[in-house]
Amino acid sequence: MLEIITRKFKLATEAKSSAARNLISLDMQGQAAWTPRNYRSLAQEGYAQNAIVYRCVRMIAEAAASVSMQCDHPVIKDLLIHPNTEQDFTELLEAHYGFLLLSGNGYLEAVILEGVPKELYALRPDRMKVIPGAGGRPGGWEYRAGGRKARFTRFGLSNQSPILQMRLFNPTNDYYGQSPLEAAAFAVDIHNAGAKWNKALLDNAARPSGALVLSAQGGDRLGDEQFERLKAELAEAHQGMQNAGRPMLLEGGLDWKPMSHAPSDMEFLQSRHAAAREIALAFGVPPMLLGIPGDNTYANYREANLAFWRQAILPLVRKMARSLEGWLTPWVDGKVVISIAEDAIPALCEDVGSRWERLSKADFLTNEEKRKLAGLEQKESGVMREHPE
Repeated sequence: MLEIITRKFKLATEAKSSAARNLISLDMQGQAAWTPRNYRSLAQEGYAQNAIVYRCVRMIAEAAASVSMQCDHPVIKDLLIHPNTEQDFTELLEAHYGFLLLSGNGYLEAVILEGVPKELYALRPDRMKVIPGAGGRPGGWEYRAGGRKARFTRFGLSNQSPILQMRLFNPTNDYYGQSPLEAAAFAVDIHNAGAKWNKALLDNAARPSGALVLSAQGGDRLGDEQFERLKAELAEAHQGMQNAGRPMLLEGGLDWKPMSHAPSDMEFLQSRHAAAREIALAFGVPPMLLGIPGDNTYANYREANLAFWRQAILPLVRKMARSLEGWLTPWVDGKVVISIAEDAIPALCEDVGSRWERLSKADFLTNEEKRKLAGLEQKESGVMREHPE
């Protein structure tokens, strides 16, 4: 009796194994590959290969660099017009803002001749290394380029430094800032992966995803060697993003049973739009300005553009002006004051007009107080005095 039960169990096991061999599942699920968090990888995967990142960085850098800066100090005034022999000040700032947005750090070098800054250059952040100082403050910088390295240090108690390092806030690092691109790295990867996937689908014109079923005419089961060979061929020829949509050639009684959703059902396009909005959010650019559909936060393009200048451009330009003042003042006699021509920005003309209208109606203010609040130069009042001989 025991032998009969054992024989029935073996037959049932073999039948179950044969049925399992008739159904071969193709599993496309792999682990996500995320971009490493370093400047070179983020710049390559983001700025160089992602249209949303490229446009955000270009919009912010070009808009911020277009804002005029003036300084009455004779040495600094000329420096803000011709910073070096290869660039004007707008082009220099555009490069500086681009480095700042991509890496979270922007470096300017002042070429000092006879104790006075004569030229300014924007340095690449991936070539710069901060030398830690006391109390979490950078003690110096080391720059490598062309197989050479140069070291820059501060000058004693005078706080003179040939390097200006601008940083975006980083809560976990005392010496390096955090880029908005790093915060949006996952969204960039999703957006890029969607583009590569769609490109592969266009190239291959189909997408195999499902199971291979061995029909009755094909035999009872696959042999172990056939089974392993088929699995290896499937993994090599049809797994991964580069093989998306590659057609299958079936033989030996094999039949293909689709099991997964089509790309349209999985809403790849909507996922890419969501990733694009997240990238724009990290950089502070309204999605409407980038042509991303499905964003109704702003009533019209004009409001979106105004919010872009108020929230993304002006804070960056003011930060740049104050940083230049603090950096250049120790090098020259007198205090360096850099003013920003905010009234000349076309996008803010409406705001300027409303402010002037409110000031003109303020009867409790004198004309001189109104001019001061409007940011205009003060007029000389009273009787002309003769200078003493």
